[in-house]
Amino acid sequence: MKIGILGTGMVGQVLATGFLKHGHEVTIATRTPAKVADWLDKNPDGRVGSHKEVGSWADIIVLSSKGTAAEAALGLCDADDLAGKTVIDTTNPIADAPPDNGVLRFFTSLDESLMERLQRASPRANLVKAFNSVGNAYMVDPDFKGVRPTMFICGNNAAAKAQVAAILTDFGWEAEDMGGVEAARAIEPLCMLWCIPGFIRNQWTHAFKLLKY
Repeated sequence: MKIGILGTGMVGQVLATGFLKHGHEVTIATRTPAKVADWLDKNPDGRVGSHKEVGSWADIIVLSSKGTAAEAALGLCDADDLAGKTVIDTTNPIADAPPDNGVLRFFTSLDESLMERLQRASPRANLVKAFNSVGNAYMVDPDFKGVRPTMFICGNNAAAKAQVAAILTDFGWEAEDMGGVEAARAIEPLCMLWCIPGFIRNQWTHAFKLLKY
C-alpha cells in the first residue's frame, strides 16, 4: 500500500521505516524537508512531499504529529483527498506543561477525546486510533519474548478498523477493537499510564496486554 505520514518527529519516522520494512511505499509530508534529511539518507526508498501531495497520493494516512498540531496537520491536506480513507490516529492530547508526579497533563477532558475533535474536523475521513499507548521503540515488531502485546483501537468505520488491525498483526501486535470514536476517551489516557513508570523510575520497556478467556 501507499502510506502517507503526517508528522516528522520520531513516531512518524519510526512508523515510516516500519512500513517500508513491511513492503509498503512511504511518503512523509513536510513543509521543511530538512527535518527528515537523515531519515531519507537511511531510507532511500522513502520520499517526502507536501501535505496536499501526500493526502492525494496515499492509500492510508498516518497522523503522527504533536497533539496540539494534529488538527492543523490534517487541515493541510485536501478534505476531498481524505474522504473515505483510513487515517491512523497515533496522537495524544499532551499539554505543554510538565508531568504532575509522573502523570502527563492533557488538554482534553474525559468527556471529549482529541480523536473526537479530529473526526469532527475531518468528517469524511475514517479515523482509527492506534499506536498511541506505547513508546516508539516498540511500535514495529516488538519483542516481548514471544508474547504479542495488545494495541487498543477504536473508530466509527468497521472496514477501516479491520485494515488497521491487519497492519497491527503484520507489525507483531494483537489488535483489540474497543468500539466507536468515543472509546478514545479511555484509550488516549493509556499514554499517561504507559509513561508513569518511565517518569518515576526510568522504566520504558513495557507494553499492555489484555488477557481473555
